Amino acid sequence: MEQEEKLKTTATTMGSNLKVQTFGGAEKTTDTVVAMNTVEHIINNWNAMSKKAANLTIEQYGAPNEATESRLIWYNNGPWKRTIVYRDEIPHDFPQPHTDVIENYINYMVPPEKFSEIAEFDGSVIVERTRGEVSSRCDMEAANILALNIMNEIVTGKLNAEQARDKYCEIFSAFTMNRPAPYAEKLQFDVSTNENYDTDVVMITDEMVEQAKEKVNDVVNNRNNKDKLH
Repeated sequence: MEQEEKLKTTATTMGSNLKVQTFGGAEKTTDTVVAMNTVEHIINNWNAMSKKAANLTIEQYGAPNEATESRLIWYNNGPWKRTIVYRDEIPHDFPQPHTDVIENYINYMVPPEKFSEIAEFDGSVIVERTRGEVSSRCDMEAANILALNIMNEIVTGKLNAEQARDKYCEIFSAFTMNRPAPYAEKLQFDVSTNENYDTDVVMITDEMVEQAKEKVNDVVNNRNNKDKLH
């Protein structure tokens, strides 16, 4: 990338940052739904677990808002900011062998010092610091509800990673045996519907930013002058 393009990109992205932080709206959700004949055509050749997850999610929340050959996407369905069912399975052996095919997202700020403990608890609980989101990816929604409830207990200091893994196994076993398992049935904490980004801190000084802006203006002005001469 040439210097001119680098500087233009810098100016554009700074403007975009200011716009999003001022007015919000980084993610544009889709309100329309996909026709079911289209959805059925897409998932027809999916593997059994992916197809089952898709059909269960459709049964619970209706047709998805978006659909591609590799995934179905719902926005603001139930307690979720976003739900994605994937065609492609990811093998996962905790707490027992299965494949991850459904991912549920919530707005949730995790302190950076808790990241490692959450990863040690379950590698399919995914923290997005900048976006202010946490998701859980598993074979069924109930497992994701359970994982996020336990994630919250790690963040609030009630459990360490080892205790969290033990508690997950205990509750998941109860759920599988059709015994009462509230942690697998409903989120046990309040979830914000508002986006709350962790934008980190500016480390390039204002002076350097102003110099970048001036360079952009100089480059653009020089280019305009050359165009006039020709």
